[in-house]
Amino acid sequence: MEAAIITTYQCIAHCQMCYVWKYPTKREDEIRPEILKKLPPLSFCNITGGEPFLREDLGEIVQILKRKTKRIVISTNGYFTDRILDLTRKDKQIGIRISLEGLAKANDELRGLQDGFDRGLRTLLELQRMGLKDVGFGITVSDRNARDMLELYQMAKSLNLEFATAVVHNSYYFHKHDNEISQKEEVIACFRILVEELLRTKRVKNWYRGYFNYGLINYIRGNPRLLPCVAGEDMFFLDPWGEIRPCNGMDSDSLDNSMGNLNEASFEAIWKGPKAISLREKVKNCPKNCWMIGTASPAMKKNILIPSLWVARNKLRVILGKPICLD
Repeated sequence: MEAAIITTYQCIAHCQMCYVWKYPTKREDEIRPEILKKLPPLSFCNITGGEPFLREDLGEIVQILKRKTKRIVISTNGYFTDRILDLTRKDKQIGIRISLEGLAKANDELRGLQDGFDRGLRTLLELQRMGLKDVGFGITVSDRNARDMLELYQMAKSLNLEFATAVVHNSYYFHKHDNEISQKEEVIACFRILVEELLRTKRVKNWYRGYFNYGLINYIRGNPRLLPCVAGEDMFFLDPWGEIRPCNGMDSDSLDNSMGNLNEASFEAIWKGPKAISLREKVKNCPKNCWMIGTASPAMKKNILIPSLWVARNKLRVILGKPICLD
């Protein structure tokens, strides 16, 4: 089972595609680290926000989750370089993903954070110099920064850093309902180049990232998901108030989309309870067709044959000098 732990809705960035910063949580209302002891064993855990490094007790959160999960990755804007370095010096098994929304001009414009690109890049380079193995950055693609995605990929490749992608989505989590890619063909063309680049590498993980990015193309086109959603079944979100939710993509932030509160009950009671059963049915009939890494990755693992066949077919096409198939 995988999980995303949303530690806070506080954030110093003022992103155009995400309005979490307009609706911050109060520190006194956020989940206490010891509550996380109730969680079950996990194969993967993403610590996210808001900006998780605004939590002064993030180190305690990490130590508790280390006893629960095989792999931890913290998503951050990379602005608090010293805090990030202090935490990772104590444990170099932690992964760090820094959000960069393009090259310097696009990033700082989209994130509303002065010198955000420079601070994020400095943090990446310091982590690499420190010897952190699981380190990289990611981009949320929109009309504004699609071309920059290709330059960022080349930078990640040259620096031997992980590179993740997403596209703009709408949900209660982002407090956005007007995110839209209007220049669809131009953005898809950039993703096609990225997918082909990933398939040309010798790294198997990149080939499956190619499939994930093919899923983003499919999402931009408005098509149904490539794979059934496993939210609330093979993964879950824990929000800053302790509510366990199937995902961060559903339309409502009401308690109707909460399986239960971890402050008030055991995880097992919540996970097997009537609300959880009802929400799993809701996920099966969800019309949104989201394609975000938190739900797409476990779905790919669960249905590994489908992406594997796609990878085999398109890897061969790349080897033969033929265009990849996106239909």
